[in-house]
Amino acid sequence: MKLLSFYQDRSLRVAKAQGQYVWDENGRRYLDLHIGNGVAFLGHRHPKVVEALKEQMNQVMTLSTAFQTQIRESMLRELDNVKPEGMDNVFLLNSGAEAVELGLKIARKVTGRRKFIAFRNSFHGRTAGSLSVTWNRKYREPFEPLLEPVEFLPFNDVEALKAVDQTTAAVVVEPIQGEGGVIPATHDFMRALREVTEKNGTLLILDEVQTGWRTGKVWAYQHFGIVPDVLTAGKAIGGGFPVSAVFLPDWIREKLDEGDHGTTYGGNPLAAAAVAASCRVLREENVVERTESMGAEFMRSLAKLKERKSVREIRGMGLMIGIDIRLNPGPAIKQMQDEGVIALKAGSTVIRFLAPYLIDKDDINVAVAAAEKGISFTEAKFSP
Repeated sequence: MKLLSFYQDRSLRVAKAQGQYVWDENGRRYLDLHIGNGVAFLGHRHPKVVEALKEQMNQVMTLSTAFQTQIRESMLRELDNVKPEGMDNVFLLNSGAEAVELGLKIARKVTGRRKFIAFRNSFHGRTAGSLSVTWNRKYREPFEPLLEPVEFLPFNDVEALKAVDQTTAAVVVEPIQGEGGVIPATHDFMRALREVTEKNGTLLILDEVQTGWRTGKVWAYQHFGIVPDVLTAGKAIGGGFPVSAVFLPDWIREKLDEGDHGTTYGGNPLAAAAVAASCRVLREENVVERTESMGAEFMRSLAKLKERKSVREIRGMGLMIGIDIRLNPGPAIKQMQDEGVIALKAGSTVIRFLAPYLIDKDDINVAVAAAEKGISFTEAKFSP
């Protein structure tokens, strides 16, 4: 039997993971700034999350959300401490793409409209609906036609928002485009987007699957002084366990009916235990504050790389950071792995760091040194 994979092999066999590190079969330690595409933001195998999962496994592992459970009630109490402003309703699923799918369905049901607007360089998932609002044609073209109509506008272009009108069901946007190149939205753009969607009765869906918890705020939208209509979350909120969520205000929840959506595994007892434990960690370990301070330290330490001719820009928020270079970042990322630091690619030219909040100054120094070596290697490789 062969395992079907759609990802390029990283040529690293991981035998152990803990905190911000992984170890290969030979016992070599790596600083993990990939963390499963951003999932293990609280660190690999956080003890409180692991303990919560063990305890729940000894009680109930699998159960439909049609039945009540104590752990789900505990999870809801914990989510009250971190929920987006004005959003008292949550539905749990398994992946970010599923959360976006539900957000799109909700928009059509609530508004009675069909048109969606997304942005160039966006990434929202690979299921049919979420793929429809994902920019990269390499991902979309083999499977078209998908959901229609969808219009892609230039990101951070306030003038382009004139395309939002009373035929638009929803605008879906990432506060920081992750896969597209770690590109933060501007304050003017996000405020204009909120204004134009409210004016036209269009839902504003914030895709915070990657940005949630990791930008120095609980939710990245809080940097912009706005509140969305729908927020999708995932990755960090499960502490490493597969779970995603859609948060909604009461006025939207009241327009939804039994049977409008469903899930077999979403909101299962293990997922509820993981979310509850992760929310406690977020609060008890001052994760947001540490993320803000370590993110600022990381950016300061990376600043010296701007002196290199191949480095266009270093950008991001909190512990979601990208180094945009004028070359293919693949060789640099490979060289960094050889140096003991695991990073990932974003867009076509960006080295992306999705660091866990546990990283310290020593880790940052290691990461910066590896990045410098990786970029130097790439410059030498592609120099005339």
